[in-house]
Amino acid sequence: MILSLDTSSSVPIYVQLRNQIVTGIGKGQLKVGESLPTVRQLARDAGVNTMTVNKTYQILKMEGFIEIDRRKGATICPIKKQDGIFREKLEAELELLSAEACLKGMKKEEFLRLCDSIFSCMNPQYTEV
Repeated sequence: MILSLDTSSSVPIYVQLRNQIVTGIGKGQLKVGESLPTVRQLARDAGVNTMTVNKTYQILKMEGFIEIDRRKGATICPIKKQDGIFREKLEAELELLSAEACLKGMKKEEFLRLCDSIFSCMNPQYTEV
């Protein structure tokens, strides 16, 4: 998986890393049980501070996307069903995206087509859970 970070973005680097890893898992580019690079290796490859990568990994662990073991490092977790907290977060983010799309003149049908198109790019093993 190739990471692309935008240092001029208002989105913090640790959030960009988190989002790209989650997308990689969703698309099947990162498989369950697969190891992620060590904190030092990813920091070196991405050209960022190790604390940035460590923060990313801790967030991914807290969200249930990875496990961290002192011997094996960070690995992708098995698929889990959504919980209420995730659903609330998703609804809030979709509400904001819907509002922005509406305010920018996007029609409902176009928004739904775009959502369907993006969701269709995800790995079927995850979309059938």
